[in-house]
Amino acid sequence: MSKVKIELTHSIEIDGAKVGVIQLRRPKVRDMLSVEKSVDNDAEKEIQLFANLSELSPDNLLELDMADYGKLQKAYQDFLS
Repeated sequence: MSKVKIELTHSIEIDGAKVGVIQLRRPKVRDMLSVEKSVDNDAEKEIQLFANLSELSPDNLLELDMADYGKLQKAYQDFLS
């Protein structure tokens, strides 16, 4: 399965370890549908989707700097084009 590595400008801490890279796998239709059914708010849907694709928890992604979150959004958009 194809994955893309996103280098973080500002590392986050996950389970006591510094993380400087997040990997996203290519999204499937089932990923979008599961998020659509589980969350009402659009921003939370996106965070849940990125959490599924990166195999991290939404709480982990909430710690990202906005510039790094923008990198996740760009990587996701690149999957769609």
